[in-house]
Amino acid sequence: MSEPIKIRATVQGDITDIRILLQHPMETGQRKDPVSGKLVPAHFIQTFLVTANGKPLIEGQTNTAVSKNPMLAFKARGLKAGDKLVVSWIDSRGERRSDEGVVGTS
Repeated sequence: MSEPIKIRATVQGDITDIRILLQHPMETGQRKDPVSGKLVPAHFIQTFLVTANGKPLIEGQTNTAVSKNPMLAFKARGLKAGDKLVVSWIDSRGERRSDEGVVGTS
């Protein structure tokens, strides 16, 4: 299983700054194994979803061009301290990860 998703969300006024670290190897399928010389199979996050209090906040897709352990950062309106964020992803092997965070104050 992959490492937990790191979620940090802080409210300043009416804006919430959200930073998410998706811990994943994000293999392109183009790198060769240094020992065997064979290509390392592609393994990357295909889709991700961020919800706030059960409602979709942001949804997206990634591909092989995204580096290892990608970070997402964005701002949102309408959230308050204590709101529940859930971040989930599905990768190219069908593996899934979902973690929760809470909006805090700065």
